Amino acid sequence: MAEITLTKDNFEAEVLKSDIPVVVDFWATWCGPCQMMGPIIEKFAEEFEGTYTVGKVNVDDEEELAEEYGIMSIPSIKIFKNGENVKSVVGVQSREKLLDLLK
Repeated sequence: MAEITLTKDNFEAEVLKSDIPVVVDFWATWCGPCQMMGPIIEKFAEEFEGTYTVGKVNVDDEEELAEEYGIMSIPSIKIFKNGENVKSVVGVQSREKLLDLLK
């Protein structure tokens, strides 16, 4: 399964109430670094299916979520565990960096 599209309608169920850690990528179609991050996130989602949930929030479509989570720059990756945002990074990240964030 590839990454899921997160919206204000499914964010609580998919992220905040998830039994497993969730990697959330805040991005936009016009963002060059976000486009670079896209294949990394997609491969990560496939590789760790069942271990982590991977979701994407388009900040243009979901301005409320972007504002609620203080997104000022994209791509912005947030890690959620047990409904809490436990770690965040901004900018293009490697697979290894994503794994480090989940430790």
